[in-house]
Amino acid sequence: MMNITRSSNPVLKEKAFNKEVGFSTEVMTINGTINKTALMLLIVVAGAIFTWNKFFDAIAINPEAGSAAVLPWLVIGGIGGLITALVTVFKPQSSAISAPIYAAFEGLLLGGLSAMFEMMYPGVVMRAVALTLAVFFSMLFLYRSGIIKVTQKLTMGIFAATAGIALVYLVSFIGSMFGAPMGILYGNSNLSIGFSLVVVAIAALNLVLDFSFIERAAGSGAPKYMEWYGAFGLMVTLIWLYLEILRLLSKLSSRN
Repeated sequence: MMNITRSSNPVLKEKAFNKEVGFSTEVMTINGTINKTALMLLIVVAGAIFTWNKFFDAIAINPEAGSAAVLPWLVIGGIGGLITALVTVFKPQSSAISAPIYAAFEGLLLGGLSAMFEMMYPGVVMRAVALTLAVFFSMLFLYRSGIIKVTQKLTMGIFAATAGIALVYLVSFIGSMFGAPMGILYGNSNLSIGFSLVVVAIAALNLVLDFSFIERAAGSGAPKYMEWYGAFGLMVTLIWLYLEILRLLSKLSSRN
């Protein structure tokens, strides 16, 4: 049994890494996972540029046509991303194929959403990208330097907080279907902004758990294909972090 710290990221579970350990001559490495994460990031950016350009090309002709131009791509990206994520989670052996496809779908989704936010609050997307990268490298430094140590208590605390946030979003989604959305998730009140700050902090802490999980998995001799799976799990957290930072900055911009 592999001794790997539990991650609150739902795709980075010990069970997945335990499969087929010792049956492959090639094993997972940290450098390999970093390279595949970088490749997935490039795929996300490429997909995002496509829908971003679709949006702004459309509004150059008709200022009201931007959302309609990217809506089909948002649907394709959202549904495609969900399906490929589920395939990757339940069949990690396929991650060399499904993880890059997931990145492409998520790029389509993020590009369209980002363009809409940029239209409402000019400059907000670049600030969100910069902050996401800053948080990523800051958490990596804190982890590698040992300032933040991944203990069982920290892991369980982040896991509980992440589950709580997911529950709030689920309740809000159900409530919105009946015309009663949760005000804490929307608007620019102090409470709403405070909630977004908490979510960003929890997403950032999930990165630390992901770093630890990938490091321990590589050290335990997980099979080579798990580099793609580890990169996929890290991308899930990064995309979540970016979206939450984008939401937070949009709330702050709307107060000006």
